[in-house]
Amino acid sequence: MRFAAGAAADWLNSPAGRVATVGAMKLGLVIFPTDRGIQPVELAREAEARGFDSLWFPEHSHIPSSRRTPWGGREGGLKLATGITLVAQRDPLWLAKEVATLDQLSGGRFLFGIGYGWNHEEMAGHGVDIKRRRKVVREKILACKRLWTEEEASFAGEYVNFEASWAWPKPVQFPHPPIVVGASATELHFRHIIEYGDAWMPIEGRFPVAEGWAALTRQATESGRDPASLQLGVFGARPDSARLAELRDTGASWVALGLPPLDRDAALATLDRYAPLVEEFNR
Repeated sequence: MRFAAGAAADWLNSPAGRVATVGAMKLGLVIFPTDRGIQPVELAREAEARGFDSLWFPEHSHIPSSRRTPWGGREGGLKLATGITLVAQRDPLWLAKEVATLDQLSGGRFLFGIGYGWNHEEMAGHGVDIKRRRKVVREKILACKRLWTEEEASFAGEYVNFEASWAWPKPVQFPHPPIVVGASATELHFRHIIEYGDAWMPIEGRFPVAEGWAALTRQATESGRDPASLQLGVFGARPDSARLAELRDTGASWVALGLPPLDRDAALATLDRYAPLVEEFNR
């Protein structure tokens, strides 16, 4: 089977959806929000003022979409991202509408980071068989794509089924926000990324990024997808200039630096310590 560049090509060629130009690497932030840490609205404002490119919110504590909604409509270049959304635990009809709404509120600056999940108890509580979660995620993302791109959409799968449905609004980014897959470096995960993803986002320190990226681009070529239609991002990287340069040279388009869930003063002091790296890489 050959895969058209599709969403990835549109994303790469669109100023609204572009994460970084070829040969460049942008720095963003990832933080687990808590009710005791700096508030997301202020963090977004301060991160953007220091030149950060994106702000990522994980799940398991607070719901990432709810942390973005109050400030998603502000003018500016900061990209808003889930890092990651637990797709298997979501209703695809609701998820498609939620993602499209966030893309509208952010002015086309939303990055849809997704993952398969790992928490057995959490998945069981949502009625998800952890052994089948990858298949469930695949079908739900394919269903979302239909809802984003077709006026009247339907889907018939093993885990997702719905008849003629209409989902509005549609996303600002055409045909939808970039789908960034957070996953380990395996042939199965790469097959999924090649089929329905726009980028791979491994966690720094858990997997050999350079080797994994080489394997993904090779597998994409063998599958008939242009590897240039895929991007590499790295999650939770250390604020180390030499390591960031290595990731840039590997081909990373963006890196999300880890920011602990600190109170306001400590968080802003950490942003100030990161600022020289932003000056170095976000050019």
